[in-house]
Amino acid sequence: MAIYLCHEQPDLYVHEAVVVDARPGAVALSQSAFHPGGGGQVGDVGVIEHAGGVVAVDRIEVDSDTWWHVLADGDAVVGGDVRVQVDADHRRRVASLHTMSHVLNAFVFDEFAGSLVTGAQINGDGTGRMDFDLTAIDNDRLRALAQPVNDVIARGLAVEAVYVDADEATATPGLVRSLSVAPPPTPDGRLRLIDVDGLDRQACGGTHLTNTAESRPFVIGKIENKGKHNRRIRFSLGE
Repeated sequence: MAIYLCHEQPDLYVHEAVVVDARPGAVALSQSAFHPGGGGQVGDVGVIEHAGGVVAVDRIEVDSDTWWHVLADGDAVVGGDVRVQVDADHRRRVASLHTMSHVLNAFVFDEFAGSLVTGAQINGDGTGRMDFDLTAIDNDRLRALAQPVNDVIARGLAVEAVYVDADEATATPGLVRSLSVAPPPTPDGRLRLIDVDGLDRQACGGTHLTNTAESRPFVIGKIENKGKHNRRIRFSLGE
């Protein structure tokens, strides 16, 4: 996993760049604050301002070390110096959901004897879901976790990214919580952890808030059985 510009500067939404490569409907830039998505999280969206106007960026496609900014206008010709603008509202919704999903994960992990995540999806519209390795339990116990999650929002806990040795991290129980996917280490052998102060620390390559108080209220919706060992919790951001 590379250390993305949006990891290093999470509040950077607008910056200058240069087009270094192009193909029909997509450009590669000298630098980009877009998050490409992954691990169940949708990527950033935004616009690129260039000499010929403004074109929307629908998504990022990563091809080895090249990040292709896929354009809404497949016929747009973009080159030279550009101004990149990440959609801040979209980023904040996704970062809020992702941060609160970590908080929810922490409570499920504690409440249900270290239950691991079997899948997750964080959408740009303020909705998401997490699947947990859970058998026959009362869904009301899961639904009740919305209250402690919202208590964490009210407490305003600091959220920060830290990097630790990957071998040390994988040997520490609870830092990698997914049965199916984990972020790869950086080229120098470190793993990125998201630390919610005093509550949770786990490996993740996504975008997050810097304080839980930045999130809108957390709402747990439908809870579904998705197999003998899979319970799906759907959630959203409230008003």
